[in-house]
Amino acid sequence: MATSVLYNGDCSFEMNKIADRSVELILTDPPYNLGNFMINRSTNLSKMRDNFFANAGWDNLEFDDWVNHMDNFFADAARIIAVGGSMIVFMSIIKVETIIKLAEKHGFYYKTTGIWHKLNPMPRNMNLHFVNSTEAWVYFTYKKKTGTFNNENKMIHDFIETAVVSNGEKKAGKHPTQKPVALLNHFIKLLSNEGDLVVDPFMGSGSTGVACKQSNRNFIGIELDKEYYEIAKKRIEGGI
Repeated sequence: MATSVLYNGDCSFEMNKIADRSVELILTDPPYNLGNFMINRSTNLSKMRDNFFANAGWDNLEFDDWVNHMDNFFADAARIIAVGGSMIVFMSIIKVETIIKLAEKHGFYYKTTGIWHKLNPMPRNMNLHFVNSTEAWVYFTYKKKTGTFNNENKMIHDFIETAVVSNGEKKAGKHPTQKPVALLNHFIKLLSNEGDLVVDPFMGSGSTGVACKQSNRNFIGIELDKEYYEIAKKRIEGGI
């Protein structure tokens, strides 16, 4: 039976509790460091739900400070991940190049950058410009050019379409940048096997943990915010 272990704290410290080479998949959605970018564009952050991240943790750091934090994260990731293990990092498209350089510095092999297309995005300012309906994800393997890839001899595209978080999931998770469980399950089933250990160092309200429970993967999640940590515990225990 799969197990879940959750830590409330900064991943810079909590990842030290994870054994070397014990992780088959790191699946995570770290801060995009768009806070100052949004503020400088005079974005009304208080009224824009999707931009709440601009007030949260690393997202409000100066760019060089954020890079330093992410560099430390990749160093920790390189220690805990198994040779041939996989990593998916959700990221703003304007920061993807930085993420690739940092990951490669620590021994990760860059595979591809893919897109998550939201089928029902918020139609904000739809009469003024393009509706923001996509987010990027970056795929790496560690020290090898290939890893687990359970495609069952089917073509798997680097373009994934799902609805945004359902009302039921949103009510349970309550996180402003919450990803749908179906999206996370797509990566978990493709890039790991039952019984493997999956880690999310930026757990938020626990959607990766819920997906791992549904897919019979062991899970370690880390979340800095106490409120979201408690929500994650409740969600993962209930499988929602």
